[in-house]
Amino acid sequence: MNPEEKIKRLRKRKAEAQLGGGQKRIDAQHQKGKLTARERLQLLLDEDSFEEVDMLVRHRSTEFGLEKQRYFGDGVVTGYGTIDGRPVFVFSQDFTVLGGSLSEAHGQKICKIMDLAMKVGAPVIGLNDSGGARIQEGVASLGAYAEIFLRNTLASGVIPQISLILGPCAGGAVYSPAITDFIIMVKKTSYMFVTGPNVVKTVTHEDVSFEELGGAMTHASKSGVAHLAAENEADAIMNARRLLSYIPQNNMEDPPILDTGDDPDRADEALNTIVPDNPNKPYDMKDIFTHVFDKGAFFEIHPDYAQNIVVGFSRLNGRSVGIVANQPAYLAGVLDIDSSIKASRFVRFCDAFNIPIITFVDVPGFLPGTDQEWRGIIKNGAKLLYAYCDATVPKITVIVRKAYGGAYDVMSSKHIRGDINYAWPSAEIAVMGPKGAVEIIFRKEIKTAGNPEEALKKLEAEYREHLANPYIVADRGYVDDVIEPSQTRPKLIRALEMVKNKVDHNPKKKHGNIPL
Repeated sequence: MNPEEKIKRLRKRKAEAQLGGGQKRIDAQHQKGKLTARERLQLLLDEDSFEEVDMLVRHRSTEFGLEKQRYFGDGVVTGYGTIDGRPVFVFSQDFTVLGGSLSEAHGQKICKIMDLAMKVGAPVIGLNDSGGARIQEGVASLGAYAEIFLRNTLASGVIPQISLILGPCAGGAVYSPAITDFIIMVKKTSYMFVTGPNVVKTVTHEDVSFEELGGAMTHASKSGVAHLAAENEADAIMNARRLLSYIPQNNMEDPPILDTGDDPDRADEALNTIVPDNPNKPYDMKDIFTHVFDKGAFFEIHPDYAQNIVVGFSRLNGRSVGIVANQPAYLAGVLDIDSSIKASRFVRFCDAFNIPIITFVDVPGFLPGTDQEWRGIIKNGAKLLYAYCDATVPKITVIVRKAYGGAYDVMSSKHIRGDINYAWPSAEIAVMGPKGAVEIIFRKEIKTAGNPEEALKKLEAEYREHLANPYIVADRGYVDDVIEPSQTRPKLIRALEMVKNKVDHNPKKKHGNIPL
């Protein structure tokens, strides 16, 4: 065979590989409103940056007629490219090849690029669209999954890992995305579950649809498994690109700094009146963000889950920061099981990847009730406490209004290594709310008063004036300053600049034992 024929043979194989399972199956994928594995990578990566690895890999199975279905690539496209000029490693499962099912060879391809990503120190983005394990390969397929799970775990906290669910992801396959840092799903075309609707009906007699059981909004709002639910695949992919802009390449680097063109000394008088005079009146904490952070920079994570706490990324003078904030517009901003888990996971991600944490506090306490106690508010609330205590990144806190009881301690207080802690004049910092406090302290006086209701109101006002304010806390140095709300942006930027190179050390140990 002469050189020309050899090249012709190579090109033919690569052309065949480009078609995956063939044009008919590609058309079927499009009819479902889904892109192909390669089309997704074209959207995700910078133009002409993709370099494919293992395009010509094929499975080596001979059971159940598999020897007649040896497609090039074996159901997954793997390789590397760039996003905004920064290197990333990718795998994109191809549903047109045997339903994107994972074989031993398929798994080895994913493991190879994960190993490369760890050596290079670059993020891994997985585009999942698979029918699950290739049943014909039996335990070899299960072993391939376990190899991926191991790499997900070892890479955790070392390189960022993002999972896009762009079709089915069921059974054991769900555990790889679950270990990764972020999961983005697509409404109405993607789903995740350990056992499908048919099995659920057989075992529990519940009649449930694919969408209800494991659709994007189910996991974005009920289970918290999905961090974002996108409108379509293009939206999901753009979200992944935007997410990466706030995150460093690995745990040894700092996040990228972008020029947002926003004045670092910008003060905003609107902040002085943003908190209502009535301490029981709600307001939207996210309104504060628009006045404080760089314009247009807030990127919310888990927006539909545990809405009593807000987490997400933003920028201060171009620097990436993680935000954790109680949300008084939802359940009065109370801490409960779901919000504690949501925030603690986010805090630990930021700490792993050198992203400073800005905390806004307006919390009346932990949610009371038998449901919360029986489901473990103690251990789950402790997760958030543990996460903040353990974090060594710069931590800056602003107490906006209420900071009552143990929730005051938990929300990045000075006592758990908050670096710079501010309070607004509207801050109410106390063991409990004024009403509950005076009912305990002055129980006898209220009971014997001529007008108990009037006496309670008077004592409550006195308590708020003398104890539930920021000045007693400032007197002890538990906050570093009481600031005018309008000055919050410049104060945060200067504080962040000051603590950007801080060093905190935890005791030498293999790892702590977070209350899981």
